[in-house]
Amino acid sequence: MKVAIMGAGLSGLACAIILERNGIIPTIFESRKEVDDRFVNGEIFLDALNAPIEDAFAYLSNEFQIYLQPVGHIKKLIIYSENEQAITTGDLGFNVARGRREDSLCKQLLNQLNTEIVYNSKHTYEELLKEFTHIVVATGDGAYSEKMGNYKRDFTVSLKGAIVEGEFDRYTTKTWLDNTFAPSGYTYLIPLSNTEANIVIAYPDYQKSNRLDGNVLWENFFTRVQRDLKQTLKITDGFEIAEYIIGHCNKPRIGNTFFVGNCYGAIMPFLGFGQFPAIMTGIYAAYDLCGKGNYEKLVKNLNKSYENALVLRKAMEKLDNKKFDILVRNLNGFVGNTLLDYKKIDFLNVISNILKPIINTDVKNNKNLEDD
Repeated sequence: MKVAIMGAGLSGLACAIILERNGIIPTIFESRKEVDDRFVNGEIFLDALNAPIEDAFAYLSNEFQIYLQPVGHIKKLIIYSENEQAITTGDLGFNVARGRREDSLCKQLLNQLNTEIVYNSKHTYEELLKEFTHIVVATGDGAYSEKMGNYKRDFTVSLKGAIVEGEFDRYTTKTWLDNTFAPSGYTYLIPLSNTEANIVIAYPDYQKSNRLDGNVLWENFFTRVQRDLKQTLKITDGFEIAEYIIGHCNKPRIGNTFFVGNCYGAIMPFLGFGQFPAIMTGIYAAYDLCGKGNYEKLVKNLNKSYENALVLRKAMEKLDNKKFDILVRNLNGFVGNTLLDYKKIDFLNVISNILKPIINTDVKNNKNLEDD
């Protein structure tokens, strides 16, 4: 067996670690000059989205001996709407770093791997098929899977983010639900330390969004963040991503090719995070290659989570600012704490089952939203 892994991101590295420990040494091909050679940003592991797993970091450590450290655990989540604010407290998850930092998740995974990586690789999938018996496609987004005809695109998202300096509580994460600067989207602040944070605005690329000025949306958001934090922030770095694909593979495996990470569709449509599912797809693919499981069966729960997150996303897109105010008001205190800190229920499954009838009766209006 000769295994090639295309991509040294979360899923590719996790796959390689498990293979290596089971005596299979893969060859990893990475198009960049080093692991995580990209812009710096913050991301979150939100336990409510990974239920019934209560602590993703402990689970990865105990079950798979994959050891990761966050930049901070989330003890408080503050949700803002146009006129309301909700505060949820508890053991809610973790803030993590990505990109050109020594404490980035990928750098941490790399430190647990002995297998060498071929950097600056120009190898195509078709070329690797001629030399390797099995291919793990982990190139970081759905474009490659879509090119191969094994991908269902649901929508695309435009993002703009910045690293800012100021004073932050590294255990408090903030998010804003406000169509004024994130139409049908979301925004958030993730602290990377007590003096540095990542702020991001993200919204879907519907036709009506094309008429909006992204710079104006950003300025409105940045003004709002500084107002809510009661301080002036200094931007030290930034990034923009246009039309990032959100979707899912039709099949997780075709022949001896495995699709993992965002190539498979690990990114969750709701809030756009999917680091834990990405890592798990890499682990599951490795288990299949080692004869310890069946990849198609192992990812079934991840498929369901994606579908549930898509239902939640579609429902959130239908809310105007008045409804966001009502939602946030009702999330304050006991209700929010129960939903986000109670780990024995599958949050995405419960919410999606409640919302599905609403979505199904409004399919026509949702189509009109995309076509406007």
